[in-house]
Amino acid sequence: MYMSKKTLKVSKIKDGTVIDHITRGHALDVIKLLGIDGRSGGVVTIAINVPSKKLGVKDMVKIEGRELNPEEVDKIALISPRATINIIRDYKVVEKQKVKLPPIVQGIIKCIKPSCISNSEKEPVKPKFYVVSENPLRLRCHYCNSILEEEDVLKQF
Repeated sequence: MYMSKKTLKVSKIKDGTVIDHITRGHALDVIKLLGIDGRSGGVVTIAINVPSKKLGVKDMVKIEGRELNPEEVDKIALISPRATINIIRDYKVVEKQKVKLPPIVQGIIKCIKPSCISNSEKEPVKPKFYVVSENPLRLRCHYCNSILEEEDVLKQF
């Protein structure tokens, strides 16, 4: 990778995933929610506050040697609803998808209300939320109607 006054060049990856169009300032949140700690040996490139024609400013993450599973893509949608996932094989984009926040988020995050039935170890229920709004992110708990804001979601990753 090198930088001049006008361009930033990031080397291509042979196989892996590029998460593009991440909401400004959320690249490190994406890294955290994917459980990337830098000790696994794969190359990870993080670009923060990159100029973008579409968003004005964006973040981007390249992960060499790893493809994301559907649950990980859903988690990314929670914190960056306009992100795109590019699967790279042999230096070529073989699959490109926009993340989509499902109308119901189940089993990914927990309710913020300690007394909610979904937080009880005695009850075998998965936390379930309805998307009230995407921008700003607001989710409503199926069981107790508590509203989770974006900050509440980010604290859980």
